[in-house]
Amino acid sequence: MDSRDVSATLPIQGLTPEGLVRLVEGLPLGDARRIVSAVHRGRGLDAPLPNVRRSSLEAVRAVCSVPALRSVAVTASAVDPFVKYLFETADAHRIEAVRIPLEVRGRHTVCVSSQAGCALACRFCATGRLGLARNLETWEIVEQVRVVRLGLDPADGRRLHGVVFQGMGEPLASLDRVLAAIAVMTEPSALALDPRRMTICTVGLPSGIRRLAVEAPRVRLAISIGSADPATRRRLMPIEEVHSLEEVLAAAVEHAHATRLRSLWAYTLLSGVNDEPADARALARLANDFADRAGLAPRVTLIPYNAIDEPGADPFTRSPIEREWAFREALWDQGVYAHRRYSGGADVAAACGQLAGRVPTI
Repeated sequence: MDSRDVSATLPIQGLTPEGLVRLVEGLPLGDARRIVSAVHRGRGLDAPLPNVRRSSLEAVRAVCSVPALRSVAVTASAVDPFVKYLFETADAHRIEAVRIPLEVRGRHTVCVSSQAGCALACRFCATGRLGLARNLETWEIVEQVRVVRLGLDPADGRRLHGVVFQGMGEPLASLDRVLAAIAVMTEPSALALDPRRMTICTVGLPSGIRRLAVEAPRVRLAISIGSADPATRRRLMPIEEVHSLEEVLAAAVEHAHATRLRSLWAYTLLSGVNDEPADARALARLANDFADRAGLAPRVTLIPYNAIDEPGADPFTRSPIEREWAFREALWDQGVYAHRRYSGGADVAAACGQLAGRVPTI
């Protein structure tokens, strides 16, 4: 990282080579690519870079820097290979990212935050309790991924495979920055990630879903359902008052037509709230109707609830495994197969719904 005063410069982590060329007059694209590549592989701008003209590097240094998110804690789960990263921004907001192991040995996905806090206040999400502090800048989103990637040693066969925007915040509420971050992450000379290995998870902002289909058509879409019953969903997810699930899924149908990608539906099971067979049948009707309209069936994923408060104070409890199986069977009876997501890192508050910017006590 830079040792000089970088307060008046632009963070290079948020720029593609083409963006850097537009910013620095006369900079050759080849040098821009080599500078961006060096930064994303852990180099700063202070020392000479191989095969980069000194004049190019000096011109870039005059307007760009390589700032850092402060690392507050890196906490590995004791029960599975999940690792949580707690960062602090320059204006003292705490955000989190999670390194998620995949089934293929050595491959990892990063769950990243797009906002400090969240304004949408879903009741089963710890982030929603915080309210919204601000949107993260493009470089702050990218930096989470860059830091995790630098911690993976290719010599051990470990590498970064994908990114999921399911950390703190609602990605579609900060879509300009999220799309800019995706451009950097998929840039071959930066993080070189396959957009098909990236997923944006939303509670449902229809205009954002439609824009995503146009501007990032290879990135996958995931929707938090909450409940197929509008009244129940309204109690769980206040966004239902503004954008009904019917409106959200209409936009998702358009997304499927435009991209030919199946959407993922995330459904968090809450004991006695949305986990009865009748709830499953309502969800199945919704999924089957969506498949008829979109020409592609959604991928339904059931998520066990992860506690967001101390025992006795938590507003919800996890559905018993017997009720979860009954829910899945009710879906299957209607021709809808549901996958159960393993939600790891719960012992360090890294699981789905638990991110709240706290140092875990283990």
